Amino acid sequence: MTTTDTLPKAARALAKEPALGRADASPLGRVLPGWVQAAPFGLVFLAFFVIPLVLVVVVSFFDYNDYETIPTFTTRSYVENFEGCFDQLPGVCTILKTYGSTLKFCFLVWALTLVIGFTIAYFLAFHVRSLTVQMTLALVCTIPFWTSNVIRMISWIPLLGRNGLINQALVGSHVVDQPVEWLLYSQFSVVLAFVHLFTFFMVIPIFNSMARIDKRLIEAAYDAGASGWQTLWNVVVPLSKPGIVIGSIFVVTIVMGDFITVGVMGGQQVASAGKVIQTRLDALQFPPAAANAVILLAVTLGIIALLTRVVDIRKEL
Repeated sequence: MTTTDTLPKAARALAKEPALGRADASPLGRVLPGWVQAAPFGLVFLAFFVIPLVLVVVVSFFDYNDYETIPTFTTRSYVENFEGCFDQLPGVCTILKTYGSTLKFCFLVWALTLVIGFTIAYFLAFHVRSLTVQMTLALVCTIPFWTSNVIRMISWIPLLGRNGLINQALVGSHVVDQPVEWLLYSQFSVVLAFVHLFTFFMVIPIFNSMARIDKRLIEAAYDAGASGWQTLWNVVVPLSKPGIVIGSIFVVTIVMGDFITVGVMGGQQVASAGKVIQTRLDALQFPPAAANAVILLAVTLGIIALLTRVVDIRKEL
């Protein structure tokens, strides 16, 4: 065996040893186990998520009166929430109407943000060729986040109000005889504000998924005779499912728990699950507020579970 034959074998042997050699030479003497490296993040997660969530669940089973919270176990808060629901069948009780209204907002906002977000993401991914321009336009989408949500919501009032610009234009052009009342402080204005505020959360995840699609697949579909709609439905949409699901989770979770947008744009006249919790907290009724929060969390987790059944995000990412 010649020297040139032994060199590759020696190199391969050395290649198997460097990790151990570096670990022995490190100041700690060895590589830290994975659980030690993850411990700081685990402690933060425990302190700021798990413990507060457990406390909310515990408080939801406390009793209360007009003056104080009484730390004794009771299901009173849950029973009161659904009180009369069975007696009113086949009618719908107040709490179910409230959650029905919330789910309606959630579905409408999800559908509109999905269509708008998918369209914008498709344009960025397949019609903008320059990566620099893509990133620039994606960053442009973040500009509205330089101001608070409340300011962006209030900016709609001069446009949609009874004496706003839109009504003035409609009346001035004789399209309507009197100002349109449902433009502001209505379910329409709530949905409009939601779409305005949260479409960004749908754009970026979908764009991220589309950017990973091999463009040769699109060309192969066209070469096989597929039309633009067939390529979109059979190639682009399936490969964009992870981004669609992630964006949907963002939008659904935000809309389900939102009460500021509903209050401002609904003129305090539109019901939602978040408004129920806010009302209870304003009245210092912490157990029923916590119970409503637990119910809302359960409903939201149920929706997320349905979304994740569409695609296994962990396998796709």
